[in-house]
Amino acid sequence: MIKCKSRNIVLIGFMGVGKGTIARALIKKMKKISLDTDDIIESMENRKIKTIFDEEGETYFRTLEKKLAKWLEKNVTNCIISTGGGFYKVDNLDDIGTVIYLQSSFEGILSRLQSHENAEQKLAKRPLLSDLEKAKKLFDERVIAYAKKADMTITVENKSVDVCVDEIIKKLKFK
Repeated sequence: MIKCKSRNIVLIGFMGVGKGTIARALIKKMKKISLDTDDIIESMENRKIKTIFDEEGETYFRTLEKKLAKWLEKNVTNCIISTGGGFYKVDNLDDIGTVIYLQSSFEGILSRLQSHENAEQKLAKRPLLSDLEKAKKLFDERVIAYAKKADMTITVENKSVDVCVDEIIKKLKFK
């Protein structure tokens, strides 16, 4: 079992792995609320992530993530925080809460997104998935970093959301 720091659960993993889906399922079983870092950034900027990337670039977006991470560390407790795929790079990730890496193969993520009822919308909202060759290279670069940053890893591929949530709850030990 893992002790949960600041009672926050921080979900990391590649885009489309199901961080938001797992977060929504966790709030049904735990007395917590859920925050999504991409949603907060969209609210801060009053524009969509894709628009931020198109108009300002990735460097600007990563600066927004760092600013948000500092705010989360200082102001948020007892929450489930689902993050964007690159949020793991923030310097203070470990100080925000217990970091859980949701692991899947690249093919498993694509299959999940493509089989979703809103597949076109799900893919369109992820600008880094527009070029699958580049996305696969990015995935390969990130999986090692995700595992290193995580307090625990949960494999989500070929598992129901409920099974994943039960695994997370079983492995966590709150103070």
